[in-house]
Amino acid sequence: MNQSHGSSPAVRRVSFIGLGVMGYPMAGHLAKNGYEVRVYNRTTERAPEWVSQHGGDRVLSSAEAAEGAQVVTSSRHAADSDLPDAVHWLQADVSERDEVDTLAEFAVDQLGDIDILVNNAGVQLEKTVVDSTDADWDQLMGTNARGVFLVCRRFIPIMTASGGGSIINIGSISGEHADPTMALYNASKAFVAGLSRSIAVDHGAEGIRCNTICPGWITTGMIDAAFELARNPAASKADALARHAVGRLGQPEDIAAAAVWLASDQSAFMTGQSMTVDGGLVAASPLQPGLF
Repeated sequence: MNQSHGSSPAVRRVSFIGLGVMGYPMAGHLAKNGYEVRVYNRTTERAPEWVSQHGGDRVLSSAEAAEGAQVVTSSRHAADSDLPDAVHWLQADVSERDEVDTLAEFAVDQLGDIDILVNNAGVQLEKTVVDSTDADWDQLMGTNARGVFLVCRRFIPIMTASGGGSIINIGSISGEHADPTMALYNASKAFVAGLSRSIAVDHGAEGIRCNTICPGWITTGMIDAAFELARNPAASKADALARHAVGRLGQPEDIAAAAVWLASDQSAFMTGQSMTVDGGLVAASPLQPGLF
């Protein structure tokens, strides 16, 4: 989606195809910020649920979602067979320079000016430095570090040519507070925060803002699976909850809200920062709650 730099968005109608973990709350925040949103989801229950919460329109096919609206969607997988020509879809490996170049050309061709860029691709690997192989380094750093670098390098000139914009890189609290047995992941997220600061300093005069969102423990299928693998899942989850000042784990909506704010003109004076969104997890002492 591209947005003007003034107080009102240039595109007032947005269609969301797919109401997944991030799509559902992102569509909701757009609706709250004045966009006319229509939604389509392959699982039929999700779209009526979203409409009941946020208003907007539910459509019964991706073709109907695209009617009269500008739609850009992407995935690691092949496009749905029923997508019409008006829905723009491109698979790309951000660790490959040629594919990033193709992605940039595709985005400009379909959207024109680009003034919001979100780098959200990432992989995770649970190994120590000693256990990590060269292949592990290439895979994880290729996506989490090289991918962010390549996309930013390619898109910054495009954004500056049209007056600048906001770059939002997704990091992690693991970039500042090392998680055990996740050496390469921790290092890759520290890189993301450092690169974001450098971009903010070097390209601020060109109208570029760049910030990092550092999520904590967010409730998704991945974290549920991690609890299930613990020796005592119930005790593990109770301990995790006790370590959060707000008394709960994060929700995808918490990260979506931060991203929407950083993409908007309301954050015009915010750049070069790492925004931790973790419910107070890393602010607390490492002492076990209840021991003192």
